[in-house]
Amino acid sequence: MANQHFDVLIVGAGLSGIGSAYHIQTYCPDKTYAILEGRDAIGGTWDIFRYPGIRSDSDMYTLGYSFRPWREDKSLADGPSILRYVKSTAADYGIDQQIRYNHWVTHYDWSSADATWTVTAKNQKTGRNVRYTCHFIINCSGYYRYDEGYMPDFPGVETYKGRLIHPQHWPEGLDYAGKRVLVIGSGATAVTLVPAMAESAAQVTMLQRSPTWIVSLPDVDVIARTLNRLLPAKAAYPLTRWKNVGLQTLFFQACKRYPKLMRRLLRQHLRSQLGRHFDIDTHFNPSYDPWDQRLCLVPNGDLFRALRKGAAKVVTDHIDTFTEKGLRLKSGEELEADIVVSATGLNLVALGGAEVTVDNQEVALGDTMSYKGMMLSNVPNLALVVGYTNASWTLKADLTSEYVCRILNHMDRQGYDACTPHVGDDVEVEPFIDLNSGYVLRALDRLPKQGDRKPWKLYQNYLLDLMNLRYGSVDDSALAFSRRTPVPDTIALAEQRR
Repeated sequence: MANQHFDVLIVGAGLSGIGSAYHIQTYCPDKTYAILEGRDAIGGTWDIFRYPGIRSDSDMYTLGYSFRPWREDKSLADGPSILRYVKSTAADYGIDQQIRYNHWVTHYDWSSADATWTVTAKNQKTGRNVRYTCHFIINCSGYYRYDEGYMPDFPGVETYKGRLIHPQHWPEGLDYAGKRVLVIGSGATAVTLVPAMAESAAQVTMLQRSPTWIVSLPDVDVIARTLNRLLPAKAAYPLTRWKNVGLQTLFFQACKRYPKLMRRLLRQHLRSQLGRHFDIDTHFNPSYDPWDQRLCLVPNGDLFRALRKGAAKVVTDHIDTFTEKGLRLKSGEELEADIVVSATGLNLVALGGAEVTVDNQEVALGDTMSYKGMMLSNVPNLALVVGYTNASWTLKADLTSEYVCRILNHMDRQGYDACTPHVGDDVEVEPFIDLNSGYVLRALDRLPKQGDRKPWKLYQNYLLDLMNLRYGSVDDSALAFSRRTPVPDTIALAEQRR
């Protein structure tokens, strides 16, 4: 196995990985780095998901990079447009030249004696293992399994004669024109698929066990468009970005502090979108408060328009069993379908499922605690990029990359080789992600934890993180800096004693 050394290894060439690479080469220009990408393409999520209508439910003025203005007209962009943005960013900054494709990372092994990580990756083409060494790792592999979406164990599924598909593995060239399509789920993927497929399918039905909070917004930001006409992009982009950050923060805080009021306002919004006679109480009145689970966004009300026109319908019920022609529900109703799409979510996993050892001791990620939402207790020189659940992913990703650069530069100035978060005994343990969605609850025991106070608390608040990560002191009492402790050479010691 070949062994190559870099100062920094970035794992993942998606939105986060390209952003991290930019920060390293800009703010730590003397550092060597490489990106290990498990697949054969750049883009991560925006290259993996190919289902009809794939789009972002975050605006591109905050999902885009802080250092690279979003120049297209649509604020709520489609997947191909976002992928072009990521690819062009990588090409324009020369980041694409640093990517090692088909390198699926399986092990991280830290040695305190050398203050070095040994990273083992499987070459997906040759099947051979390749080893790299580095001083610092930035894991940008996201939080879900790329190779497998979540598919429930549906009763009777083996009897179904139609086609069953998970959106994460969408078949190329699938022809659904004139077909009866049943989409199981009510999250972001389902509310995207339904209006997109309704344009050519004979009928599309969204089957949900329980409703989700859904909001409609225009896909074009009129204020941003106006600012772009009046100002240079370097001025218009940050103004729009801060405007959207403010609106996102206010809306989230209102939902958390005044849930009854926000329920009423959202109900009025739904009534305006669906009309007086639609059964909102059954299909769009969740039992949970807004933002107890991630809120779904539909651009220009396309889902609601498909429902009003009759091109799509929503059914709220539980599955009894699959049948040869479709599904039978607990109520006894039968839904026939030529194609069933199981938009049932993701399988969450930390660090891409790679194993971690520190000085030959295996680290159980579920036993670690997250430091500032980006490092792990008792794990040196490793950062993981995890975005917000209540705002655009890249807002936190950018701040994380900035903070890593600050740590690296601080270590160089002070002559340190390692930095390790250490949590005190008085910190109370809380779940890493503060959502009660099914895909989160299924994985909580395998994810790191958070604490009940800073720097272990994930506040899901960009303004607080901005102050802590961009302007707060790096020399934190919870972050221990150290110099390497090489194992003594026994022969040299013996000679010294003579």
